[in-house]
Amino acid sequence: MPEKKKTTKAKPKGKDKKWINKAIKNPGAFTAKAKKKGITTAQLQANVEREPDKYDEKTQKQAKLRETLVRINRDKKNKKAKEE
Repeated sequence: MPEKKKTTKAKPKGKDKKWINKAIKNPGAFTAKAKKKGITTAQLQANVEREPDKYDEKTQKQAKLRETLVRINRDKKNKKAKEE
């Protein structure tokens, strides 16, 4: 019997479209941190960006991810508004 060749699925060129799902490990963790401090997520993000040394690396990454997701959402809304 001839050997079967292993075929590998070629990754599509360009960016991985599901990177957001991989980036969000603990949904709601950043929001919980903000609520615990009695502030909004936007305020916590601003605080982290202003004084990153006061926060651990995980919180810094969460703030950066929030910034990216907000920008993506804003861009989507602007694009949709232009189409209408």
